[in-house]
Amino acid sequence: MILHFKRLLPAAALLVALNTSAQTKLYVPVNLQATYTKGTRTVTGEPGKNYWQNRADYNIKVDFNPQTRLLNGTVDIDYINNSPDTLKQIYFKLYPNLYKKGVSRVSEVKAEDQSDGVQIKNLSINQQNQDPNQWRIDGTNMMVKIPALLPSQHIKFSINYSYILNKGSHIRTGQVDSGAFFIAYFFPRVAVYDDIDGWNKYPYRGSEEFYNDFCHFNAEITVPGDYEVWATGSLKNAAEVYNPKIIERLSAAGKSDNVTDMITEADQKAGDITTKGTSHTWKFEADTVTDLVFATSNHYIWKASSLVVDPTTHRRTRVDAVFNPDHKDYLPVVNHARKTVEAMSYTFPKWPYPYPHETVFDGLDQMEYPMMVNDNPLEKEVDEIELTDHEIFHTMFPFYMGTNETKYGWMDEGWATIGEWTISPIIDNKIFDDYGIEAVEKSAGIEEDAPIMTLTPGLTGIAGFTDSYPKPGMGYLFVKDMLGDELFTKALHYYIAQWHGKHPMPYDFFNCMNTGAGINMNWFWKAWFFDNGVPDQGITSVTSKQNNYTVTITNIGTKPVPVDLTIYHKDGSTKVIHQSVAVWKNGNKTYLVKFNDAKPVAKFVLGAGYDPDVNKKDNVWVVK
Repeated sequence: MILHFKRLLPAAALLVALNTSAQTKLYVPVNLQATYTKGTRTVTGEPGKNYWQNRADYNIKVDFNPQTRLLNGTVDIDYINNSPDTLKQIYFKLYPNLYKKGVSRVSEVKAEDQSDGVQIKNLSINQQNQDPNQWRIDGTNMMVKIPALLPSQHIKFSINYSYILNKGSHIRTGQVDSGAFFIAYFFPRVAVYDDIDGWNKYPYRGSEEFYNDFCHFNAEITVPGDYEVWATGSLKNAAEVYNPKIIERLSAAGKSDNVTDMITEADQKAGDITTKGTSHTWKFEADTVTDLVFATSNHYIWKASSLVVDPTTHRRTRVDAVFNPDHKDYLPVVNHARKTVEAMSYTFPKWPYPYPHETVFDGLDQMEYPMMVNDNPLEKEVDEIELTDHEIFHTMFPFYMGTNETKYGWMDEGWATIGEWTISPIIDNKIFDDYGIEAVEKSAGIEEDAPIMTLTPGLTGIAGFTDSYPKPGMGYLFVKDMLGDELFTKALHYYIAQWHGKHPMPYDFFNCMNTGAGINMNWFWKAWFFDNGVPDQGITSVTSKQNNYTVTITNIGTKPVPVDLTIYHKDGSTKVIHQSVAVWKNGNKTYLVKFNDAKPVAKFVLGAGYDPDVNKKDNVWVVK
């Protein structure tokens, strides 16, 4: 049942309505409560009847000079105001201004990489050139005054701009080597205007990530004739830029489960990859994505494969690894990437991979973008596997789901973390990825520790990591364990189906999971995501009569974790008894593990796998 509230519904009544049972209530900030009152969102998790989001069509033309790193560009934007509000100003994001002299930032930018930032050469609105006093640049934000833009109206911008790409201080973008570049956030783009905050004015400081609308992109990227380009979206003019042999390989890779050598070292030495010309313009198109990035090189090799990601339609996704041939550790990446896409489509989250390609580019960072990944090479293959599947998993969260990373980093990084934990052992069954568990145990309860629901810019110290990555990852994992794979998948698919291509907030996720599973899990959401506290269990007593044992497990802390009790027999054999976090749902502090065992028991050990515990001294009980 979907509830619609009248505008004058008192806040107290609204809070009651948001928690329609006598079960645990989740605190809802008043600005988020307002979305229910306005009917843009619902207490059962689905978008409301009045839900809206703005969008734009982008036509981007850039010329990039690898020698000078100068990027000249023009972006034409057709922006539609789907909101019920009249807009008198538009906010833009100028992400390259992270490198501008004097800009406030968290990430370190060396003095030699600091620049004059984005130069706006001309800005027109509806074909009328604007005086520079019509816009104001403040760090990575630019505010532009506009004629009143009424609901349902369009406005057209044309912006001519330039900036110098950073050579060093590589923060998600920049020069990789003298002939390779990963170029992200390279055009002025309209910020998100949503039903929660209005304009997203959070500055980009190099640490927090992004929040963008779903838009249509056409990009024309001009580079020297001996450079190749990979980008978000589909290449529209392959015959204009590639020689016939490369086009044949591209076609073959798109149809084959095998790995195709798209560009080899021999091809690079022969110089017969691209068509003749001192420069080429590469044309890409992408629809309903949150961003567009590109990478370019004159010496990288390229391996590709593809697979059916949707057994119903037989749609295929191409998977690429593009890398420096000197980096031999990158050779298996195409296989790791392919297995990741396969696992995402058929195992977890068991949703057909939504895009036509996924390209892993050998760069200097560990960062995701729609259809693209910028990953540094790593010496150990296990690290390469975990990095590859983590970054590719971001395709679903945040890109397919459109979450606001500037406020809720855990809504994407937590999912990439559980994706890494789940998929890495599928690629290599010897992997147990304990990413972040030790950090959670060491930091739980200290001053820097904070609830996961703390807004990302408010996190300090170790909480910036634990509250974005392992703690939410554990929360998702515990719910998966509690519901079982089938019901968890049903609930997660309900959330994905309701909100992909939109902008869900945390309560949309919680409520969709409750609705999709048919179970009110607010007791767990509150304890794990909202409350302070620590995970701490202990064995407080053991009784036995003949072969019947009763082990008392006490939940000393306030963070519920599963019960994993390992029984060590005197003959060296072991047995594990597992119970999900559901044993704590009624607020009980103790749980009795009862079992019959004919073998003599030597000791009991509590905790396993992903069960954090701040005090493990009481986790072992030796039978005397």
